[in-house]
Amino acid sequence: MTDECNIDMMMTMMMMMMMILMMMLMMMMMLMMMMMMMMMMMMTTTTTTTTTTTTTTTTTATTMMMIMMMMMMMMMTKTTTTMVVMMMMMMMMMMMMMMMMMMMMMMMMMLVVVVVMMMMMMMMMMMMMMMMMMMMMMMMMMMMMMMMMMMMMINCNHLFFLFKESRICQYTHLFTQAF
Repeated sequence: MTDECNIDMMMTMMMMMMMILMMMLMMMMMLMMMMMMMMMMMMTTTTTTTTTTTTTTTTTATTMMMIMMMMMMMMMTKTTTTMVVMMMMMMMMMMMMMMMMMMMMMMMMMLVVVVVMMMMMMMMMMMMMMMMMMMMMMMMMMMMMMMMMMMMMINCNHLFFLFKESRICQYTHLFTQAF
């Protein structure tokens, strides 16, 4: 286990944390935008304004993500593992963006269909949608973290050694020996 590898791992971890923070911020921004949109809807009867707002929010988010990605790529293209991780992250981001778009579209459809008929109902639906979105994002983040951990494990044997030393492994070993 070299120091360089350790440093590399530290870097990756830090970058991951930063990424997650940034993503959280973005989610918050999105939610804010959505709230504003809802207000607009309440004010106006036309759907044009809402559509424009949604498109703008999504595009800005995507661009920000891309910029971040580029920066990260520049920062850490030292080892192959990091590269793979970056690729994975890119994929995840793309998936997230797609999901967001889908959600937005669904919302728009809802609005078009149920314009003034049931305002309260619509609000409830919106809230539920937001909740769902947040859940999905969380799930995605978890997945990403898992991926990262896997990559790390592949990278260093240190963790495997730790695992070998752990109590559980010993117990299992004893158990197998009994048979």
